[in-house]
Amino acid sequence: MSANEEIVKPSRLSGEGMITPKNHNSSTVIQIEKEVQELTKELDPIHEKIINDQIHIEDDKSSYWQLYSFATKRDWILMGIGLIFAFAAGAAIPAIAPVFEKMVDYLTKYQNKQITEEEFLDNINYFVLFFVYLAILALVSNYFLMACWAATGERITRKIRENYLHAVLRQNIAYFDKLGAGEVTTRITNDTHLIQNGISEKVSMSFSHLAQFVIAFAIAFSKSWKMTLVICGLFPLITINGSIFNKFIAKYKVKILDYCSQAAVIAEETFSTIRTSIAFSQQKNLSKNYDAKLERAKSIGVKTSALNGLCLGTINFFVYLTYALAFWYGSTLIISGELTPGTVINVFFSVLIGSYALGNVMPDIVAFNTAQVAGKKIFETINRIPPIDIESKEGNELDQIEGRIQLKNISFIYPSRPEIKTLKNVSLDIEPGTTVALVGSSGSGKSNGEILVDGHDIKGFNLKWLRRQMSLVSQEPVLFNTSIAENVSHGLIGSAYENVDPDKKHEMIVQACKMANAHDFIMKLPDKYETNVGERGFLLSGGQKQRIAIARAIVKDPKILLLDEATSALDTKSEGIVQDALDKASKNRTTVVIAHRLSTIRNATKIVVMSNGEIIETGTHDELIQEQEGPYSKLVAAQKIQQQNEERSNKDISEEGIALSKVISNKSIMSTKSSCIVNELNDIEKRANLDYQYTTWELIKKVAKINRPEWYLMIMGFFASIVSGMTYPLFAFIYGKVINSFSKPVVELREDATFWSLMFLVVAALAMFGTFVQGLFFGISGEKLALRIRSMSFAALLRKDISFFDEEKNNAGSLTSALSTSATEISGFAGATLGIILQIISTLISGTIVALIIGWKLALISMTMIPFLMLGGFYRIKMMSGFQAKTLKAHERSAQVACEGTANIRTVASLTRENDILKLYSQMLDEPLKEGYKNAIFGSVTFALTSCTNYLVEAMIFWYGAHLFVYGEYNLFKFFTVFMAVIFGAISSGRIFAYATNITRAKISAESLISLIESLPSIDTWSHNGKKIDVAKGHIKFSKVHFNYPTRPDVPVLRGLNLEIKPGQFAALVGPSGCGKSTMIGLTERFYDVSSGSVELDGNDLKTLNINNLREHISLVSQEPSLYNMTIKENIIFGCKPNQKPTQEDIERVCNEANIHEFIISLPNGYDTHVGNKGSQLSGGQKQRIAIARALIRNPKILLLDEATSALDTESEKIVQKALDKASEGRTTLAIAHRLSTIQHADIIFVIKDGKVAEEGTHQELLAKKGIYHMMVQEQK
Repeated sequence: MSANEEIVKPSRLSGEGMITPKNHNSSTVIQIEKEVQELTKELDPIHEKIINDQIHIEDDKSSYWQLYSFATKRDWILMGIGLIFAFAAGAAIPAIAPVFEKMVDYLTKYQNKQITEEEFLDNINYFVLFFVYLAILALVSNYFLMACWAATGERITRKIRENYLHAVLRQNIAYFDKLGAGEVTTRITNDTHLIQNGISEKVSMSFSHLAQFVIAFAIAFSKSWKMTLVICGLFPLITINGSIFNKFIAKYKVKILDYCSQAAVIAEETFSTIRTSIAFSQQKNLSKNYDAKLERAKSIGVKTSALNGLCLGTINFFVYLTYALAFWYGSTLIISGELTPGTVINVFFSVLIGSYALGNVMPDIVAFNTAQVAGKKIFETINRIPPIDIESKEGNELDQIEGRIQLKNISFIYPSRPEIKTLKNVSLDIEPGTTVALVGSSGSGKSNGEILVDGHDIKGFNLKWLRRQMSLVSQEPVLFNTSIAENVSHGLIGSAYENVDPDKKHEMIVQACKMANAHDFIMKLPDKYETNVGERGFLLSGGQKQRIAIARAIVKDPKILLLDEATSALDTKSEGIVQDALDKASKNRTTVVIAHRLSTIRNATKIVVMSNGEIIETGTHDELIQEQEGPYSKLVAAQKIQQQNEERSNKDISEEGIALSKVISNKSIMSTKSSCIVNELNDIEKRANLDYQYTTWELIKKVAKINRPEWYLMIMGFFASIVSGMTYPLFAFIYGKVINSFSKPVVELREDATFWSLMFLVVAALAMFGTFVQGLFFGISGEKLALRIRSMSFAALLRKDISFFDEEKNNAGSLTSALSTSATEISGFAGATLGIILQIISTLISGTIVALIIGWKLALISMTMIPFLMLGGFYRIKMMSGFQAKTLKAHERSAQVACEGTANIRTVASLTRENDILKLYSQMLDEPLKEGYKNAIFGSVTFALTSCTNYLVEAMIFWYGAHLFVYGEYNLFKFFTVFMAVIFGAISSGRIFAYATNITRAKISAESLISLIESLPSIDTWSHNGKKIDVAKGHIKFSKVHFNYPTRPDVPVLRGLNLEIKPGQFAALVGPSGCGKSTMIGLTERFYDVSSGSVELDGNDLKTLNINNLREHISLVSQEPSLYNMTIKENIIFGCKPNQKPTQEDIERVCNEANIHEFIISLPNGYDTHVGNKGSQLSGGQKQRIAIARALIRNPKILLLDEATSALDTESEKIVQKALDKASEGRTTLAIAHRLSTIQHADIIFVIKDGKVAEEGTHQELLAKKGIYHMMVQEQK
């Protein structure tokens, strides 16, 4: 931790807390900077600069080409090769134009008897052979243009993902006050996918089209510069039109991506705090918040669809207008004798090919613009050099560190309240090897000190080296989603022991766990040290997590040890043992302890008492206790356990937190089927199981059902697609008439020129109308589908029971990633992609009909090749499906690594795990890269074959058509009409499979999300079934309860437990970590159903009660409080019942009860203050008190307290404890407690051991028994 980071930190609240401006995401950087500048205007320039530097992000002005920043020399070589072949592929198509010229000339000459049949057929055979050569060229060139760029696209996108995560993890902590883990997940999955789409094979295809355009017009100019120049007069209109529309489209794309990122932040925050969301039955409200962001994205998406449709429609209009002008002016030149019909056809066909190529480039330009927009935010982060740079190589490193820490005249301010100093000229000297404890009220600044280490200003040290000399155990321990052994080994990163042999490392891990009193419970787990702890360690109890965190801190034998309430989550016995271990571990090293439990710091070398940012007392325990009226003595007196009958102190909790699966193993997680599968109907069972495979037709029907509200849009879009598709066969018909006119006398030619030019204008109008309406209505329906299915998927996820989220694969990062990408991809079944596919099908069918009507013989022979095109395309789709399915899951897993690292950035930074996470993330990307290479190598074959087949079809048409011409069955009109109709059909049949990627992604995404939506949880919050209790008494009874967690069905947690809590009683649960106390809290909330036996409320089995009605009578305060990125007021209202409308007076009342009101009103925005992501802008004690206020706002009949005051200092704990005592009057309270002082006046205390009640009674009764409880009290004294 660097001094300039801590002296002035831009995110924290003044006084007790922390704050950051509203809407914490990168789209509000300007707003945040303005607010900070306003708040810091009275600071001196140095402090103001420090604040602004920590949050400032330079606006990225980079171009599209910056997306290739990470291309290697090998990539550039491959891309160069790809472009050479793209040029060859593009050049091959205009080469047909001169052949057309010769063909028309020979056909005209033969028709006019100017050449013999033998001479005519010999030339035709030569042209057919020429087409075969072009087919071979197309096969090779199209393969390499696709393969090279598909491969480099995969490689470069991987580099962008890696560098983005590297840049994110590199940033200073203040940066994360506006960057949520959900946004990172969206950027690194959805946005990088958009980048990949814009830098892969679309580039080489566009280059091929541009080459086709340039060469086609070069040929046209070489044949008749005059005719070509007249035609080109319309091209500036096309260019200007595309530029204007694309500018607005890009602007809207930025807004859409920002709103989707904001929605992702909400999703990630919700999934990572799912128990709080479910406990307060706030799924609908969270869905509304999520939908509100999507609604804004949808409204802009509708505008984008309109602009896309209008852009493509006007371009089509100008292209057909070009054809009309070309024919009219070409006819004029033939009449004047300047050009032959063949030359006009050459120019015309060259212009046709060039215009068609230009039209194909326009959709790709949208993809390029989208990629640039998506890359903007990513490269802003990549290019940002943080003011406190963990990657900096600068700074000193000492050969040996003694551990002396000095604070000299330190003043600390938060920019939200620059007029208040949190630390006021604090000076403190901590000698090497001593233990110094900091005590005081919450928010007094005790977490923010240090300036000199061994006499050196820490700003002069290398930051990474400095952090590696220390170990931190925080108040809310964070573990990572891997094994226990791996979690502990994270403490070795950067130490001399990082690369020791595995046996030595394991020995060190075991020793550290023994010192932390964790070894015994670890060895009881099925997989022991290889047990996976789950996301954020939720598969372990709070006490178990804390002990693993302590082991992680001491494993490398650090010279400086920082303990922030390190034993707060431990039970009495564990605390005593771990405290002894920490006392022993503190020898020969400098230890700084932040403590509320004063019993844990009695042996400290020096105790520093702080209040209001100032040191008010220092000394040893014995010295300070002598001052009976001193602050420290008063704090000690308040914490003494009284074994007599005193006033009711209160209750609380302290246990393991979320003992979700204390013994869950990684192997069991992976092999256990999701418990959300219902055992009622076989078809639903199959669909709930992810192994069930929907057919494509099933998925289309289901998506259509979801998209039903837009049926009228889709019908209009459907007819527009038909019209748009039919313009190509209409063009073929007119084209045949045009060529036939060239052989007519001048008078007839002049008449035909005028008439058919007007017909081209009609086709141009139809094309514009069809393309615009198609793009508009399918675009709107696609946007609405994406919104609806994303909303439905989010709601369906919130509908799931807790066991679903216990599955390792269903972590916050993976679920957020799936929502971000899958819902967008599924619009391929209803959005713009569907419109284009319908248009292509319309072209194929109508072209076939026109060809069969005009000349059925040539049409039938020519169309024999189309099935081969179709088969190749279907094979490509099948192959792409397998590729997409694998890469989708792989990217979800990699996204979880990125999400977990960002969400826990403070722990990552303290462990210097940045490179470790990057390495793990990079390994996760190996699989999709490998699959990407396979797709590039093998998938390009079918694309190349399709392109090759088009030339073979043309060769067959020329050969057979020439013979039909010789036989007198066909004239120029029939021949060229069938030719163009079949060619357009062949091109269309191949073109439809260019969307193979879109189709397969839509199919896979639809399968995943529909499976999610249709599967039913065993505990269904959407159900209206079950008895409802209007007024609960609060009588709780556990009868012969056996329970196993669904993810570990073979390990019993509760074993025939019997327990009864009468209405209005204050009952406390005590016992060692892992004995089942938190499990009982979960069962009372009905997070799970018992394996056998029953849990009853007022004589009703919980299974018979309506689940939402049950939870309305209950409030939960967890050991690790979860707040949301909303205002304080909104967080408190979050605890309200569905129809409850609290007044401001109600809110202030519960805040007064929770001892948080005075702090709130001291903030600049009071109750409208945003608390940041997961409450990051508040201290632990402040978060806990707001959580208590949230619990009280609904006036519950049953209050569940899971170590509710563990995060509070002594003074606050006393006040809140009294509030909880008062709040418990008239309601049933069930508290888990380690601090026995909080429950000694409970009506009944249950001692839980091995899943059963070992002892029960009042405090005095249990003391008299001289049993387990008596022993716990003695240990805590």
